[in-house]
Amino acid sequence: MIAIGGSIGTGLFVASGGTIAQAGPGGALVAYAAVGLMVYLLMQSLGEMTAKIPVAGSFQTFATRFVSPSFGFAIGWNYWFNWAITVAAELVAAGIVMSFWLPDVPGWVWAGLFLAALTALNALSAKAFGEGEFWLALIKVVTVIAFLAAGVLMIFGVLGSQTDPLANWKEGKDVFHGGWLSIISVFMIAGFSFQGTELVGVAAGEAKDPRREVPKAIRRVFWRIMLFYIGAIFIIGCLIPFADPSLLASGEADVASSPFTLVFERAGIAFAAAAMNAVILTAILSAGNSGLYASTRMLYSMAHDGKAPKIFGKTNSRGVPVMALLATAAVGLFGFLTALVGQGAAYTWLLNVSGLCGFIVWVGIAASHYRFRRGYLAQGYSVKDLPYRAPFFPLGPIVAFLMLIAVIVGQNYQAVLAGHGLEVLSSYIGLPLFLGLWLGHRLVTKSKVVKLSEMDLTAPEDIEESAAVRSARTGVTN
Repeated sequence: MIAIGGSIGTGLFVASGGTIAQAGPGGALVAYAAVGLMVYLLMQSLGEMTAKIPVAGSFQTFATRFVSPSFGFAIGWNYWFNWAITVAAELVAAGIVMSFWLPDVPGWVWAGLFLAALTALNALSAKAFGEGEFWLALIKVVTVIAFLAAGVLMIFGVLGSQTDPLANWKEGKDVFHGGWLSIISVFMIAGFSFQGTELVGVAAGEAKDPRREVPKAIRRVFWRIMLFYIGAIFIIGCLIPFADPSLLASGEADVASSPFTLVFERAGIAFAAAAMNAVILTAILSAGNSGLYASTRMLYSMAHDGKAPKIFGKTNSRGVPVMALLATAAVGLFGFLTALVGQGAAYTWLLNVSGLCGFIVWVGIAASHYRFRRGYLAQGYSVKDLPYRAPFFPLGPIVAFLMLIAVIVGQNYQAVLAGHGLEVLSSYIGLPLFLGLWLGHRLVTKSKVVKLSEMDLTAPEDIEESAAVRSARTGVTN
């Protein structure tokens, strides 16, 4: 549920309409299918490493062990910053959404209340976070299923007044509006929509039985993501013409123009806008909840690896790294206040840096997995002994890596071609910052690429012990 919930949010509920308006139903479908494939390959890579070595700061730990300490340092701080700023963005969005019902209450009031609530939930225990995220994700999943069901009934004429459900897919209807360039643009948007799927790797560090649960989650997430995203895009493409101006809405304030709202309204469902507003609010809170958890665990992990102040590595009696949590919440509060006082440009830059950081972390996952498997074999281990084995290695991480490089380089090619220097800098500023962290750490510490024969492939002792005990009891090895 964490993996699925992390990939379903406002990108699907609101911005999906804009992708169809930009590239046509066929173009949007191709772009989302390609990104879904890329994400699945990445999740396989992450699943293989996480099932073998389930730790809370998985991405930076893997990058440190399998690539280099400097690479891990840069990946860890990037991921922490990515989600810390995302929390701030979600707080701003929550205030906007609440104005739908209570327009006279200032947005900062709701943002402050939601930040306090999410911080308290994360401070209780990992179990409290997991329980809260399960129910928030469930609301999103139920909404998508209801949307798919209503859409299918409308296509077959049971609901609404749809005459020809495939009219928007016929020749002359601009099924691939804008050609390949539009598909590439949608590819970037779809990539942002899928960010959060990797949260399953962070949560694995505190799962009860990660070597059984992580592979199960990875195997199932592909088909569910394909069903939710591809199914939703197909239905929207059938029921709403790509030239419909309502599809151009792309922000939380545009809930009345959400393609989900439009379809529900045309199906004759009353209060569709209010219902979708409530769902979008849960999606925002889910993202904020996940962001606090993920960034807190990343900061905790870096503190234990000597890449952050040691105080962030301390936990309370319930195993929660409270100081790391408070530091992350403070950054979220700062980002929210930056937006509140009207520094719109500064806040936009922070968000651009954050969004690019997410793609860079995905690149780190692909690179780490490629070297992990090579090191695993170089040290004499057999692939058969892995708790979970990525079936498409080495093609999987290589394809995902190349697709991600294309996403990073081409994310704002329009501004590059138009020569808009400030816009280009705003879009790509995260890349030099990442390289600066990586090369700066390498310059100071003189760290080198880890040799295959010297990679640390050990899992936490309690994981190995539980696996050994389970094997002795059942006679089944991992």
